[in-house]
Amino acid sequence: MTGEMNLQALLAGMHPVRRPGEYVYVLWPHGRPLAPGIEAAVREAEGLTVVLPRAEADKEGLSYDFVAAWITLQIHSALEAVGLTAAVSKALTDARISCNVLAGFHHDHLLVPVAEAGRALGVLAELAGRGQDHGQLPRPGLVLRDETPADRDAILALTADAFAISPATGLPADGEPVEVNVLRELFDAEEYLPGLSVVAVLDGQVVGHVISTRGWAGDQELLGLGPLGVTPRLQRQGIGSALMKESIERANAAGEIGIALLGSPDYYSRFGFVPAASMGVLPPEEAWGDYFQLLPLALWHGGVRGTFRYAEPFTRL
Repeated sequence: MTGEMNLQALLAGMHPVRRPGEYVYVLWPHGRPLAPGIEAAVREAEGLTVVLPRAEADKEGLSYDFVAAWITLQIHSALEAVGLTAAVSKALTDARISCNVLAGFHHDHLLVPVAEAGRALGVLAELAGRGQDHGQLPRPGLVLRDETPADRDAILALTADAFAISPATGLPADGEPVEVNVLRELFDAEEYLPGLSVVAVLDGQVVGHVISTRGWAGDQELLGLGPLGVTPRLQRQGIGSALMKESIERANAAGEIGIALLGSPDYYSRFGFVPAASMGVLPPEEAWGDYFQLLPLALWHGGVRGTFRYAEPFTRL
């Protein structure tokens, strides 16, 4: 099978997956037979460096300083491909995550500090999403700005249109979509956060809206994103993506650590969202499974655990 060489295709197609366990680099003792658990090796003038599971190194009595998580980029990259390592390294560097790269015949592999594994997966998923969105630009003249009370009637109307077909059932909503009343209540809720309710305006008309409100996992503050709505006639034209990216940028600028949402993994994974349970945050309803997702932001510290609690209006659904 021929490896992929196009950088944009590599970025768009990669699916970062963490191997179970923890891994370490050690200098293998000269003359000792190699252990069966060794995953990679490099011979240098100073000796043989090996990468192996931490438990194996402990069993062999070998010392190490760096404990890593092993992430595989699930894309078959050609060994002569140009730019993938640089793009991945830059994204992780910008997030201040150290990274050691191993190139295999079929895949590239990254060893990152074990405490940063979740955040690294989020950064890589976001990078893949940018590859998927390459070349897709929002409509010319689109303006993103804070929502104001004067916008609310227009927001509720477009939300009613956007959710006239239920995303959960694929059937027409019975009366007013539930998202409309939730949004109406969120505007007046204690969990409402100024600056995280954003409208998209085109030719003077509100054509899209997204809101993030305060949520929690345990006693740790997070954001709950949604509803996100775009006027139906303008959907699939980059407006929803523009609103998502604006929300993420604003959340990072505000010092938030993570955003949770319920939605399609196929859509939201392009922005860096991963199943929330993989990050230690459980959905309010177990049946949501991988549809309940989390984006770890720049200040994510990895110590968040618990069941997610949305703003009060969501509890009345």
